[in-house]
Amino acid sequence: MGAGEIVMLEESGCTAVPSAELIAESAEAQLIERLRSGDRLAFEELVAEYHALVYGLAYRLLNDPEEARDVTQETFLKVFRHLSRFRGESGLKTWMYRITVNQAANHQRWWRRRKRESTVSIDSGEQDRTIPNRLADRRTDPEQRAIAQQRERYILRALYQIKRDYQVAVILRDIEELSYEEIAETLQISIGTVKSRIARGREELRKRLKNCL
Repeated sequence: MGAGEIVMLEESGCTAVPSAELIAESAEAQLIERLRSGDRLAFEELVAEYHALVYGLAYRLLNDPEEARDVTQETFLKVFRHLSRFRGESGLKTWMYRITVNQAANHQRWWRRRKRESTVSIDSGEQDRTIPNRLADRRTDPEQRAIAQQRERYILRALYQIKRDYQVAVILRDIEELSYEEIAETLQISIGTVKSRIARGREELRKRLKNCL
């Protein structure tokens, strides 16, 4: 909306209503300022809002609930300690995703875990449930649910076997549903590289799943 339009609205007695996006950006900016001022309540709000997202990403990268919890704690500690470095060039969520990816990559058991065959427990608790179980729960037919669980196991097993760069890109795009721009900001790479990694990752998955699905 241009300045002239705003003046016309004001003269006519109308008030411009801010968009939901602007409201969200304003709320995020206020939260960041409170965090920088040392407001502990603000930090609790940050954890409450982003804990599930951070934990979910960490779990999908590590495929281990205990390690995912460790990385989640490390991520929030790093956010709290280095908030002064956040310049607002990307969204707060994107910045936190970047830290989560880096923490997972640096985790002492990361390399060992990514080489292991992925296993999925169907008896795990709600918090630690994996994508296959959540997707399968939507099906009411027991046979269809079992088929869905098996199919998703194959997909996850293949996902954890492909090259890490491709794996992370595919997870961020196809599971976390980030845009190409958000992934580029998270991984600090170009959009072209993002698209290339996703395409190659999907191709690797297709090859590994060719005789399984």
